[in-house]
Amino acid sequence: MTAPLFFYGTLRHAPLLEIVLGRDLGAQNLKPAVLPEFAAFAVAEGPFPMLVAQAGGRAQGLCVSGLTDVDIARLDFYEGGFDYDLIDVVLESGQDAQVYVCATDRWTAQGAWDFVTWRTQWGEMSCHAAAEVMGHYGTYDRDAVAAMFPQIRARAWSKVLGAHWHAGQGVFDGRVEITKQLRAYTGYFAVDEVSLRHERFDGTMSPVLERSYFIGGDAALVLPYDPVRDVVLLVEQIRMAPIGRNDPEVWHLEPIAGRIDAGETAEHTALREAREEAELEIDRLELVARGYPSPGDSTGYYHIFVGIADLPEGAARVSGLETEAENIRSRLIPFTDFLAMAERQALANTPLTLLAYWLSHHRSRLRS
Repeated sequence: MTAPLFFYGTLRHAPLLEIVLGRDLGAQNLKPAVLPEFAAFAVAEGPFPMLVAQAGGRAQGLCVSGLTDVDIARLDFYEGGFDYDLIDVVLESGQDAQVYVCATDRWTAQGAWDFVTWRTQWGEMSCHAAAEVMGHYGTYDRDAVAAMFPQIRARAWSKVLGAHWHAGQGVFDGRVEITKQLRAYTGYFAVDEVSLRHERFDGTMSPVLERSYFIGGDAALVLPYDPVRDVVLLVEQIRMAPIGRNDPEVWHLEPIAGRIDAGETAEHTALREAREEAELEIDRLELVARGYPSPGDSTGYYHIFVGIADLPEGAARVSGLETEAENIRSRLIPFTDFLAMAERQALANTPLTLLAYWLSHHRSRLRS
């Protein structure tokens, strides 16, 4: 057995610690403890804390015993992705232990760390993210996983959103048995392969089915509309799917759209993306629809809005985030021309077509 470890941050959350270790340690190996002369601070780039030396400080946490060399290797993989490594410390009880710390200039400390608040806001997401991270143990090194972590966190947040929102369609609630699940690809997106059986409408179980699905996460889409000028704003940019399909038109017209990042609401994402993609402020949002664009093969889930905005002639411009290599041209189109494009199938983006007909139905109300 190795020396006991002191956990002051997210790994105080027992479900998360068990995911990282791949096993249940048992309550007898978890004891409350205090590390003197240190304090835990929230990290601005978080949500997680960092430990800072502080005269008179008392960092609250857990002393965890019964760890094996395999446990330490798994912990090194997980914590190392955030640039945390072990140092020797002495707990307030006088017991020798080790603790994961980062360089003082690695992250930005801001305010005291509140474990209970973190557990409420981020515990569920962090468990989903840790499950994906540890799924790469033995396949990728910790630096490669760290590079993917923004996408891992967004996928984890999508699982949180999915578990807490459903449409209420009144559909069949049958049993599903997943017998095997494999992450076949991980990058900016991911692909899972699964073997499953499901209950059929007659109550019998299906044979084992081999299926795959693309993990796209949740996204917010917003069509800016100026009810005074009766114009909409569309964005135009190069897209990968038309390239892969041999479509001669690889620049496409779309609503403003973006991935919902961890901790964001769909509404917050819609407003943020309008600023980033079109340098535009939205006055208010009208919810149009929520749903899967392709539930047969993708976890992608869209939250679609019309955004009421002021769209003068100068609102159309080329913009986008350089950090994301975006090159986006916005275009102002009179509503009647926009609807005509939908009716002659000149919009190759189905959410945009949905928005055209929704706006046609609600236009009088919005203009009044």
